[in-house]
Amino acid sequence: MIIPWQDVSPETLENLIETFVLREGTDYGEHERSLEDKVADVRRQLERGDVVLVWSELHETVNIMPRNEFRS
Repeated sequence: MIIPWQDVSPETLENLIETFVLREGTDYGEHERSLEDKVADVRRQLERGDVVLVWSELHETVNIMPRNEFRS
C-alpha cells in the first residue's frame, strides 16, 4: 500500500529517508556525497512522484521504492 508522504510527520519522514539512504550502502563514485545531500535527493524524488513510500503488511515495514516497481 502506498503511503502519501505528505501524510507523514516531517520528523518521521526525515527518519525514514535517512534510514533508507544509510541502508543503501556506500558511494563508489568520483565524489563522496553527504548524508544531507542524499536525503535531499530522495525527498525531491518523493515530491516529484518518482519514488513512493510503501507499507508492507506482510513485513510490517515501510520502504521507499521507485513508483514503476511498485505492484499493489
